[in-house]
Amino acid sequence: MRVISWNVNGLRAAISKGAIDKLLQLEADVLCLQEIKAKPEQLTEQQIGIFGEYQTIWNPAERPGYSGVATFTRKPPDLIEISMGEERFDIEGRFIRADYGEKVICNLYVPNGKRDLGRLDYKLDFYAKMLQVCDQLHEQGKKVIICGDINTAHKPIDLTNPKQNEKYSGFLPEERAWIDKFLQHGFVDIYRQMHGERVQYTWWTYRMNARARNIGWRLDYFLVSRELIDEIENVEIYDQLMGSDHCPIGLDIRT
Repeated sequence: MRVISWNVNGLRAAISKGAIDKLLQLEADVLCLQEIKAKPEQLTEQQIGIFGEYQTIWNPAERPGYSGVATFTRKPPDLIEISMGEERFDIEGRFIRADYGEKVICNLYVPNGKRDLGRLDYKLDFYAKMLQVCDQLHEQGKKVIICGDINTAHKPIDLTNPKQNEKYSGFLPEERAWIDKFLQHGFVDIYRQMHGERVQYTWWTYRMNARARNIGWRLDYFLVSRELIDEIENVEIYDQLMGSDHCPIGLDIRT
């Protein structure tokens, strides 16, 4: 099973740029997109038709042109859930759960804490709620794959200029501590597990020619249950695929 995750920063824009055509060449079994910024009725039949045989699970934000996630899957899941059980998160379309037997894929778009930290508490509360959801899944014996835009760089190796960003959302100690908590609750950052100290990023600001200069952050992750480690064949960052300020990440799971 191949899982691909990508914050597309606008699904309609990504389609118009031809980025989705390139993404589909990666032949994902499950394709998790974040920040789709669209409701399904805003897409034309032709735009939806690009995804061909995939079944689509939509969870757009209530607010137009904002946030939202979508999961495209070749095999119908055994269970689908788009609610985290808390309205203030649900209205922003940030979560899709899809179950495949004992495996659960959670497509996640974590809130941005904002430059002025105006949404930091909301973001930290989101982490707390998601960890609660994952703890319950682990108690049920599920093997969980969290994928998506986690919106925090975990370690100094995960961004180009850690010292300059210590006081900004995305690299605050209290944000990074939440990733530590997930790792303490049975998860593994599988990219670091498999690739050690390799330096790759998944997000670059549009300013200052940052992507060409590779001044970036690793904000997009696969956090997988420890019980899944032996089933993981590969994890990749597709940093050459353009079309968003993020790039896709991929996970190959032995089935």
